[in-house]
Amino acid sequence: MSKQILIKPVVSEKAELLSESQNHYSFVVAKTANKIEIRNAIEARYGVTVNRVNTAIMPGKAKNRSTKSGILRGRVPAFKKAIVTLAEGETIDLYNEA
Repeated sequence: MSKQILIKPVVSEKAELLSESQNHYSFVVAKTANKIEIRNAIEARYGVTVNRVNTAIMPGKAKNRSTKSGILRGRVPAFKKAIVTLAEGETIDLYNEA
């Protein structure tokens, strides 16, 4: 594979609730990746069957941080998020991954 598709899983309270209740898992993916590439990458890496892939481009945000020397202004870049629905009865263990 010439590019890395899966960057990291999204670990948040909302993502955890979706994974437990509806079998949806969230990942940060490459901006150039399409749904077919995301599906193939997840099936190859975790050995599960993917039913559906939804994607969203999350906008960047401006952030401020106060220090002794003044206020530092920065920006968090935009990223692409994929929400993956797995087949019934299949799970991904994101915390005990090797």
